[in-house]
Amino acid sequence: MERLFRYYHRRLQHTDMGLIRNLEVGIAWDSRLIGIKGARGCGKTTLMLQHIKKTFPTNPDAALYVSLDNIWFSNNSLSDLIDAFVKRGGTHIFLDEVHKYRDWAFEIKNLYDDFPSLHIVFTCSSLLEMMKTGADIGKRARMYELPGLSFREYLQVETNFTFPILKISDVLHKHGSIAPEIVAHVKPIAHFEQYLEWGYYPYYLKGVEDYPQRLEETILVLLEQELPMLRSVEPTYVPKLKQMLAIITESAPFVPHITKLSERIGINRQTFITYLNYLEQANLIRLLYRDTQRIGMLQKPDKIFLDNTNLLRVLGSDSPALERKRETFMVNQISQVADIGLSHQSDFLIDGTYTVGIDGIDKTRRQLLGQADAYMACDGLEYGFGQKIPLWLFGFLY
Repeated sequence: MERLFRYYHRRLQHTDMGLIRNLEVGIAWDSRLIGIKGARGCGKTTLMLQHIKKTFPTNPDAALYVSLDNIWFSNNSLSDLIDAFVKRGGTHIFLDEVHKYRDWAFEIKNLYDDFPSLHIVFTCSSLLEMMKTGADIGKRARMYELPGLSFREYLQVETNFTFPILKISDVLHKHGSIAPEIVAHVKPIAHFEQYLEWGYYPYYLKGVEDYPQRLEETILVLLEQELPMLRSVEPTYVPKLKQMLAIITESAPFVPHITKLSERIGINRQTFITYLNYLEQANLIRLLYRDTQRIGMLQKPDKIFLDNTNLLRVLGSDSPALERKRETFMVNQISQVADIGLSHQSDFLIDGTYTVGIDGIDKTRRQLLGQADAYMACDGLEYGFGQKIPLWLFGFLY
């Protein structure tokens, strides 16, 4: 156990407090059981360590951070650790990678019941489904999801200036007054292209030179370890998943011909659609539909996107087409805070109400004429006017 404490203190000592995610403020930390889901690499571990550092500055031993994939647990149980931790005065336990620990849900449920003064925070893969743990833990835990960095958060890191989070209605209806306030402090367009290439996952801060390799390693862990573990994908089918992702990367975003794609990979149509959903749950792709009200597990998506523009850069060509980056950015940022589907009249339909088209500043409004709540998100535009809104401003939604 002392080894775990030494590891914890070492991690705490080297935890950078420069970038505090907005979710850290939004979590109800007084709750006795908190779960934080999110894509691998989005900063869940750092979020917990930052909270400990901020909350227990004079008494760090009241808390303990452990990763449940630590080799220590090969010969020791979580229950034994908690029992000893509470006896020495511990009150807050932070458990990382819980899905790597066998029967974790049952053990945490028992700890929650047996130690009423203990506060438990755990992180898990975005692939983990609480309803399938069998321990009824979903009814006890307050769950949160941590996405990658928004463009707003990236700008805060790069400029050391704090920007407000905007509502979609503010972006659409008040952009004329909001954009100049932001531009007065920073030139967003000067940073936008870098964000699209390497700004989504916080570990870009460790060096942009190694960023592509780190992201590739993240993708391999998802495909080779987490999908087989949490979705029971047979290891022999992992190459099929890799092939699917490679094919998607070639053209995303694109309208899929499911039958042809499934034949090309060598799996049946139903399995192909199921695997598409798995890749989306792993935050590698995003599936869009025209009718967002009746989406089923086996429904064919109307368009397939990669989850974020950094994946476009790492998995695809060195210079992805501008149109692909624009659309992928828009879908990624909006989907964190609202429902987004495909529009029959233009590109996207947000919350079933707002129609938004995407293009450069020279695009005309012809396709939007006569439509209520219709707008154009324009790349390369510093200030908006009327129905034309700067594309970068949609990166301020979280």
